[in-house]
Amino acid sequence: MIDSLQTRTTTPKGPLSFAGFDRRLSVAPMMDWTDRHDRYFLRLISRRTLLYTEMVTTGALLHGDAARHLSFDPAEHPVALQLGGNDPRALADAARLGTAWGYDEVNLNVGCPSDRVSSGRFGACLMAEPALVAECVAAMTGAVPEGLPVTVKHRIGIDDLDGYDHLCRFVDTVAGAGCRVFVVHARKAWLSGLSPRENREIPPLRPAVVRRLKADFPALTIIHNGGVRDLATVAEHLRHVDGVMVGRGVYETPWILAEADRVIFGEADAPTRDRAGVARAMAAYAERRMGEGVPLQAITRHILPLFHGVPGARAWRRHLSEQAHRPDAGPEVILEALAQVDRVH
Repeated sequence: MIDSLQTRTTTPKGPLSFAGFDRRLSVAPMMDWTDRHDRYFLRLISRRTLLYTEMVTTGALLHGDAARHLSFDPAEHPVALQLGGNDPRALADAARLGTAWGYDEVNLNVGCPSDRVSSGRFGACLMAEPALVAECVAAMTGAVPEGLPVTVKHRIGIDDLDGYDHLCRFVDTVAGAGCRVFVVHARKAWLSGLSPRENREIPPLRPAVVRRLKADFPALTIIHNGGVRDLATVAEHLRHVDGVMVGRGVYETPWILAEADRVIFGEADAPTRDRAGVARAMAAYAERRMGEGVPLQAITRHILPLFHGVPGARAWRRHLSEQAHRPDAGPEVILEALAQVDRVH
């Protein structure tokens, strides 16, 4: 039996410490990636970095299995819920629901460029409708407790609406509805002709636009998102903006967060992170979740890059990839993979 940590699944009980977190570093909401298992894993590496859920649509919450989308472990705090939608009333109801489950922030997605999202008239296409976004933000703000942040994640522009004046009008309009925190992906999005992946790579990064936005809106919290893969780059951006959101850089090389509490958040006494300790903690976590019916592979897929760049990484990945899918596989597979790493050392 693997020793269990003293944690539990969150159930609806109201917000926790929604005002008590630092925005200098966060991990982006990423579909199919930043689920509850990945967030728990990342929290073992950094206790201060703000984590975001995958985008959850209002329909999925209000007409589907809300518990499946909203359950999380208390260890994940601080954690933000990202919503997708365009109906102010539905977004207000979804924000209220997220608050009941204990999320520290509710974020509105105005940045996703996928065809499916755009066809539903939400995501990045909403940048063309700042008044509607403002109405949504006002409704969400009115539905959550005073002080709980309602934030917006968006692009610097879409299609031909990519001028700086349009971006300023968007931010000014939405800020007028009560939003004080803007997470800005420093690329425009082409809603016709480019796939979501191409929209992450082809439009050029323009961090100077985000920095100019902060200079022109000093009272707002402006977060840079896009193209960040190490803490040195985070520190450089922090000279100009209030925070940095990292996406695929963290998912592909999660250990870059190991020094975040000390380097970014200034915790001189931050505990030293140990990959083997994280692996053992994930085995204990897997035992608990598997007791609830979660397949082992749903957990191990997130921890494959734990040993990225160090001897034994290939053996670790191979063992997890070959063994975690077996019907009889249990959390011991993670410990066996760790033993493979130890043999290399």
